[in-house]
Amino acid sequence: MPVPWEALIPFGLLTSMFAAAGTLLNVSKRAQNQGKPVRYHVDAWDEMMMDRDRRLTGHIRGQSSNPVPPEGFETSSAWYTETTA
Repeated sequence: MPVPWEALIPFGLLTSMFAAAGTLLNVSKRAQNQGKPVRYHVDAWDEMMMDRDRRLTGHIRGQSSNPVPPEGFETSSAWYTETTA
């Protein structure tokens, strides 16, 4: 059974385009997360910790080893902005 050699060029182009798109998507997502892998299965606790990290460092993936919080951290919580009905 003969091999259709002329079909290998479009197949190679298609395969390389899918590989390039996947690689660029992965690089883009890691760049947005400060070089860390993307988080999956984020629950309420993780969202609360990400919000705390954002208030401490300015980015949801940033972490600080400083034991003293920055100025204004005590009043930047969402709990103070909620209204009770």
